Amino acid sequence: MAASSSDSTSFLQDARQLIADLFSYCARRPLSAALAVTVAATFIYFFAYLPLYGGLPLTKWIWARYAPNYNFEHGKLIPLIFLGLLWYHRKDVSAVPREPSNWGIVLIAIGGLFYLAGARTLQARVAWMSPPFFLLGIVTYLRGLKAARVLLFPAVFLLFMIPVAAIEQATFRLQFLVTGTAQLFCNLIGIKLNAIGTTLTAADESFRFEIAEGCSGIRSLMALSMLGAVYVHLTQNKLWKKALIFVMTLLFGIIGNAGRIITIVIVAKLVNQEFAGGLYHDYSWLIFFPIAIGAMILFSKLLNTEWHTTAQTIKREAVVKEEARYDY
Repeated sequence: MAASSSDSTSFLQDARQLIADLFSYCARRPLSAALAVTVAATFIYFFAYLPLYGGLPLTKWIWARYAPNYNFEHGKLIPLIFLGLLWYHRKDVSAVPREPSNWGIVLIAIGGLFYLAGARTLQARVAWMSPPFFLLGIVTYLRGLKAARVLLFPAVFLLFMIPVAAIEQATFRLQFLVTGTAQLFCNLIGIKLNAIGTTLTAADESFRFEIAEGCSGIRSLMALSMLGAVYVHLTQNKLWKKALIFVMTLLFGIIGNAGRIITIVIVAKLVNQEFAGGLYHDYSWLIFFPIAIGAMILFSKLLNTEWHTTAQTIKREAVVKEEARYDY
């Protein structure tokens, strides 16, 4: 409790200091502050009020794609995680030397080109590729390239907000993968299943399930990829480890969801289809989603274990025990 209270006090102190610094800057440089407010208002207008995409502004179009039928509900958490990442790196940004660079103008121009291309073609996904460049460009222009490097991941993380264009094709493949895996495993343990397309039917016709888009695991897979990216960014310091853990996270997600479907079939066999496809189906993710995350954390721990040092330690302890035995 004491640690929690200390963290809360530190957070409030940092927040107060940030607000105080902001007001101090505005008082010392009123023209620069007015320019910053004008730029911010321009961004807000083009992103939140200009109705270009099906009669919706860019941010509202993106938010509308987070409805359940698009299998992208976790997108609502991305802005909060992004703000958390900015706060997490605030001291790192303050620690680097202040070296403003005109390269920031180049990055801002690239972001503007992406926005214009998206507006011209009415492709919201293309337009949403601009915020990372705008953010990095502003930071580079005001603080320098080193500060922008610190915020590179939070900026790129904003791209997770883009709804995946090929989601239906990926879902289609996953549906067949999950269906085939469930049939193979259940047949091995004695639950005979017939698979036709994405439909699983018991050989005795006691139950029948359709592996729908949501059941393919695309939702959990995309959410895990987002969490996996944040996890490796915060815990790993080598690029190859980040890439390997991220790829394995996706594999754990696929395996976990296939296991979830298998348990639904087992419950249907032992209880009934109504319970398996109803209450159990709705809450079974509470079992396999934590398992997938736990597998990711365990894999990273194993990957970072110094096996050579561990083996030497075990050998040294064995020698000490052997010597102690002869001392008697």
